[in-house]
Amino acid sequence: MEPGAFEVAPGVHRIPLPLPNDGLRAVNVYAIADGDELVLVDSGWALDEARDQLEQALGSIGHGFESVRRFLVTHAHRDHYTLGVTLRRMFGSRISLGIGEQPTLEAVINGQVDGQLTDLVRWGAHDIADRIRRSMAKGGGPRPDGYEMPDEWIRGVTDIRLGSRTLRALPTPGHTAGHVVFLDTESSLLFAGDHILPHITPSIGFELIRQEMPLGDYMDSLRLVREHPDMRLLPAHGPVADSTHVRVDELLDHHRKRLDETERALAQDEATAAEVAGRLGWTRHNRKLSEMDFFNRMLAIGETSAHLDVLVRDGRLHASTVDGVARYWA
Repeated sequence: MEPGAFEVAPGVHRIPLPLPNDGLRAVNVYAIADGDELVLVDSGWALDEARDQLEQALGSIGHGFESVRRFLVTHAHRDHYTLGVTLRRMFGSRISLGIGEQPTLEAVINGQVDGQLTDLVRWGAHDIADRIRRSMAKGGGPRPDGYEMPDEWIRGVTDIRLGSRTLRALPTPGHTAGHVVFLDTESSLLFAGDHILPHITPSIGFELIRQEMPLGDYMDSLRLVREHPDMRLLPAHGPVADSTHVRVDELLDHHRKRLDETERALAQDEATAAEVAGRLGWTRHNRKLSEMDFFNRMLAIGETSAHLDVLVRDGRLHASTVDGVARYWA
C-alpha cells in the first residue's frame, strides 16, 4: 500500500490508510474539497499509524485535520468509523451515519452480544458461540472503545449540499443494515463504501443486530444502484474502477451462482448453516471452512445462512427451527 493522496477526480482525493491484522491491506478514505474545507467519506481505523498517514496525506494537498468539517461514513465498521470519532474529539468535526446502523452501534457501545450468540446457535455454530461466551467471561467481549454516536443520522435518500457539489446519500442495506453510498451524479462518481468492491464480495449480514434477510437486502441494493446512471466506482477497498454497472452485474451473478451451489450442497439430507458451510468452498482459492481462522469461519457460516434464508424465501428450500437451531432441506 503506497501512502499519500491520489486525485481521482477534480477536487477528490483517495487516501489509503493501513489496517491491522486484516486480509485487506488498506481502507480508502476520500477527501472532497468543500470551499476552503474538506469533507471526508469514511475515516479509517483509530490507529496511530492511520492517523499519521492521514495527516501527512492531507498536508500534501494543503490541509490539516482542522480543515475537515464533516465525515460522511458509509457504515459503522471499525475501519470506516472510529478514526473519525477520535478526530471529532480533538477538532470538533461532525459525523453523519445511516440511521439503520443505530441498533448495532448501540449494541457495540453497550457490549450487547446476545443477538449474535442467538444467531450462532441458530446457524448450528455452537462451538463458536461457546468460545465467545468463554472469551466474554474473561473480559474479552466487544470493545466499545473508539465508538460514539454520530452527530447526525442520515434518514432515507438525502441530498447533502457541499460547496460546489451535491452528494445524494442512498441507503444500501446488506453488508450492514444501515450502509449508505454517496452519489455525485454531476461528476459521475459513486462513493461505494463496502457495498461494491472491485475484487472481492463484502461479507453479508454479520452484525450484533442482524437484518432479517441480509442477502435479499444486499441484492435489492445492488439492483437499486444499477438503476442509476453508470458512474466511476470509488470503493472503500481496492482500486478505483471506471464502471459501477460492470461490477454490480458481476456481484449479482456471483450470488445467483452461490445460491445454486448452496442448494446443491444440501443434497437430500437436512443440515444446519454450519454444516452446509463446511461443504462449500471459500475464497477464490476454494478453501475448506476448517482451514479458515476463527473470525472468517463466523463470516462464512453467517453468509451461508443468508443464502439459505433466501432459498427458503424463494420456495427452493424448506426450514424448521427446533431448540433455537434452524435446519434446512430440499
